[in-house]
Amino acid sequence: MFYMSALAFAAFFVWGMLRLPAFGYYQGPYGDVINSFVVFERHATDAVTAINFDYRGVDTVGEEFILFASVTGVALLLRERRDESASEERARVAEGRAGQTSSGVKVLALAVAAPSALYGWYIVSHGQLSPGGGFQGGVIMASAAIFLYVSGEYLALRHMNPISLLELADAAGAGGYVVVGLAGLIASGTFLLNVLPLGTTGEVDSSGTILAISIAVGLEVAAAFVLLMMEFLEQTLEIRQRRRV
Repeated sequence: MFYMSALAFAAFFVWGMLRLPAFGYYQGPYGDVINSFVVFERHATDAVTAINFDYRGVDTVGEEFILFASVTGVALLLRERRDESASEERARVAEGRAGQTSSGVKVLALAVAAPSALYGWYIVSHGQLSPGGGFQGGVIMASAAIFLYVSGEYLALRHMNPISLLELADAAGAGGYVVVGLAGLIASGTFLLNVLPLGTTGEVDSSGTILAISIAVGLEVAAAFVLLMMEFLEQTLEIRQRRRV
């Protein structure tokens, strides 16, 4: 069955590749229309972000909730009842093992953790002006937590990112997108209509709801990835602890 399916997939894949337009050839006209109107209509200089969070914003709601549902499902599958003392002991074991990391790695990881979070926030808040946005910036912000773990500060990471707070941030980010959409629905009868002031083109506070949605998505993505990492770490430490017993 696998070989038959793989052969059928390969045939359709090759057929699809042969029918692709030549490199550099654009059939249009969707991209041309967007490029002609996006700056005037939305005061955004990054057309891709405007498409994701405005013109095609309803599709992006589904994409965001795919991530939300996936992380929720993984957390439900991995999570089990853990008392606080056992969890704290697992954290100390993790920090002890990470503490064996070289001093150079510790210094480098701690040095780039805060700049990573700040740069991620920059990407989130400037997505309407330059390439970036909530999805990309959220992943970069989440990398700061990974650097903290690599540096051997797992206990500090757990105290800075309690599971309940991460869950709240994840839900708030996903729900914030819907709230922005409902604001347009209430104000004008159209879901996700851009009802906030558009501001001045080229400024950080421009593009109206596009910026608000980018911030909501960045919060959800960052919290989701950190929550996912914390759940995997807790589960791994639980398994290792059981094996020692």
